[in-house]
Amino acid sequence: MSRKFTPKVVTANDLREGDVIYLTADDRWTRNHVEAELIEDEAHAEIRLIEASRQHDRIVGAYLADARRGPRGPEPVHFREAFRAKGPSNYAHGKQNSAPHA
Repeated sequence: MSRKFTPKVVTANDLREGDVIYLTADDRWTRNHVEAELIEDEAHAEIRLIEASRQHDRIVGAYLADARRGPRGPEPVHFREAFRAKGPSNYAHGKQNSAPHA
């Protein structure tokens, strides 16, 4: 018996900068997980992944990541994706550069 499809986002790494990026519904790449297209249909998810994977000049390592609908947009489901969405673990650069330091 096949498993029920869970919502996904298309994620990859920016080829030039290495940042984690997400595909939006209007075919942009964003660094913000909440702006990603939340895909709730398995066939559509596969099509979007194929389209993303063809962008060899822009991205590397595209894949579908589990996500759920949140109040502001898609939210990561798994720890790995939550960690990737926050950006580098080094506060000196990337997404966490402007985050308050604890």
